[in-house]
Amino acid sequence: MLESLIQTLAISALPVIFAITLHEAAHGYAARHFGDPTAWQMGRISLNPLRHIDLVGTIIIPIAILLFSGGSFLFGYAKPVPVDFNRLRHPKKDMFWVAAAGPGANLFMALCWAFMLKLAWLMPSTEFTLPLSEMSKIGIMVNCVLMVLNLLPLPPLDGGRIAVSLLPHSLAWKFAQLERWGFPILLLLLFTGILGAIMNPLVITSARVIEFIFGLY
Repeated sequence: MLESLIQTLAISALPVIFAITLHEAAHGYAARHFGDPTAWQMGRISLNPLRHIDLVGTIIIPIAILLFSGGSFLFGYAKPVPVDFNRLRHPKKDMFWVAAAGPGANLFMALCWAFMLKLAWLMPSTEFTLPLSEMSKIGIMVNCVLMVLNLLPLPPLDGGRIAVSLLPHSLAWKFAQLERWGFPILLLLLFTGILGAIMNPLVITSARVIEFIFGLY
């Protein structure tokens, strides 16, 4: 059992770290493109995961969840990239693209891992193809989980910021006030099982669509 979990941790490390950290880097790239250099000035626009890793959120929590779930679930977070929405050229409009960049990065990574999985299946069987195959499967699922989670319309998740950018100004301001309660609400949904009931069908559907695109069946 312990050996199996260690193997799972070893195979999961790379896709999990990149899924979490490149999500944040994407926000920084988008913010800089639309006029806010805050993340760039702080050295956070980088593909180097070490610049985004949070000891608790990127390492301790994912490992703990993986161990306590018996290897059936993974979750974590990186240091949030600082974004000053007031410095964007069109704050409300550009907020949409900055927020969407994170889930968009996860979708892109899920597609990349699907390509790697297809490649592993097509390559002659070696000692490397099985670990690559398992790593790719985890990469697809982890990125689908992060994409779906962050698209939920709850501030401060990316989906909440996307909703704020799309709502009329009066409603957007009121909806944005939920941000102070966003994390407690998320925890409540998690511990009551509601979050899983909402996310599981969406995650599975996302993964199946990606697998269908690459003929992974």
